[in-house]
Amino acid sequence: MNPVDIENCLSTLTIYVDSREQPTSEAKKRYEAFGCPWERKHLDYGDYTYAFTLPGGGLVYPDEPIKGDVVIERKMSLEELSGNLCQEYKRFRREFDRATENGARVYLLVQDATWEKIINHRYQTQFNEKAYLHRLLGLCSRYGVIPIFTQRELSGRMIREILEKELRTRLENGDYDERRDQEAEPNAGSDEELRNKDSE
Repeated sequence: MNPVDIENCLSTLTIYVDSREQPTSEAKKRYEAFGCPWERKHLDYGDYTYAFTLPGGGLVYPDEPIKGDVVIERKMSLEELSGNLCQEYKRFRREFDRATENGARVYLLVQDATWEKIINHRYQTQFNEKAYLHRLLGLCSRYGVIPIFTQRELSGRMIREILEKELRTRLENGDYDERRDQEAEPNAGSDEELRNKDSE
C-alpha cells in the first residue's frame, strides 16, 4: 500500500473488545481512553484486537469469531494472573495455543504489576514467587508473549498505543497488500455503521 492508503486505513482504526468482558464502570472508562471507535465482538483469543477498513472497502476481519493478528490479553492484577498461571493454567495455555496456530502476536497486559512485585511476592495469593516467575517466563519463551505492566488508569491508553503501532507497522511492511482491493460484503452496512462506537 502507498502512504495515502496506509493513513486511510489507520483513520478507520477500531478496537474490538471481546464480548465476554464485563461492561463495568471501570471498563467503560478504559474504552473511553481508547480515543477511537470500539465494538464488542466474539474474539477467539485475547481481549482486544484492532480492526480497520481496507482501501477496497472490505473489513480486515469480516467474520466472527475474530482471529486477530495481534491481540492483547488483559489481567486486572497480579492476583488474577496468579490464578491463570496456577489453577487455570491448562485452560489459559489453550488460548495461547489457538493464537499460535493462527500466527498471532500476543501482548499480556497486567495492571498494577511489576517484576519486583512478583519476585518479592508482593501479591495476595499463595502461589510461590519462583513458580510464578517460571510460568510467566515460560509463556514468553514458548509462545512469544510480550508482557506489559502498567498502571490501572493507563491501561486504555496502552491498549490503543500498542494496537495502533502494530497496525501501522504491519501496513508499512505490506502484510495486508494482497487484500488491498477486497470489497465490502453485500449488505454489510456502511463504513460509518460498521465502525460506530458501541454505546452500551
